Amino acid sequence: MVRLKLFEFLLSPIYKSLKNLFKSEPVLKKILIVGLGNPGIEYENTRHNIGFKIIDNFALKKELKFDSFRYGMISKSKIKGKMIILLKPNTFMNLSGKAINYWIKKEKVLIENILIVTDDLNLPFGKLRLRSKGNDGGHNGLKDIQNKLNSTNYSRLRFGIKNKVKIENKVDYVIGKWTKNESELLEKIIIKTEKIISSFILSGVNITMNEFNNN
Repeated sequence: MVRLKLFEFLLSPIYKSLKNLFKSEPVLKKILIVGLGNPGIEYENTRHNIGFKIIDNFALKKELKFDSFRYGMISKSKIKGKMIILLKPNTFMNLSGKAINYWIKKEKVLIENILIVTDDLNLPFGKLRLRSKGNDGGHNGLKDIQNKLNSTNYSRLRFGIKNKVKIENKVDYVIGKWTKNESELLEKIIIKTEKIISSFILSGVNITMNEFNNN
């Protein structure tokens, strides 16, 4: 009897550990959605900050709020059994990779579960293009992300900002304000970005590319 009691005593911690293991919640798949832009009032409503604008709209539709954390503004939510992390880096565009690399490591997000939302001077205004990988296309934010992650195998949703006006100075153009005509069209296009991001979260990049890239 004494030996039996001793045996039960020795096994009890193992039993409790196994019991807690089976009672614990399943690990959620984490998805990081990043809008690129520059912090500060002077950069609001500029072409280069369309990534911020798109992420802000997505958060608004999902009734999510941002809080200030290291290297950026963060909002978290659970959607259909997935943990969604929204990030607006505060490191300025050319150092976007610093913030993204930090949050990838902190939250242990797989690179295939990252979506970068950014402006693209090579695409006509309002054109949306989703890719699962690719080069930086001369975009300094994407270039820094590529260098920090040592990879180009991350998804990116590019928003075309090129209009018919001849661009004399690229820097002044991308940090310039939208024209009146562009501003009037933005809302309708941004609605589509919300659908693309939701599809990326729920269905993945390949299905989303097939559905939206040809529309």
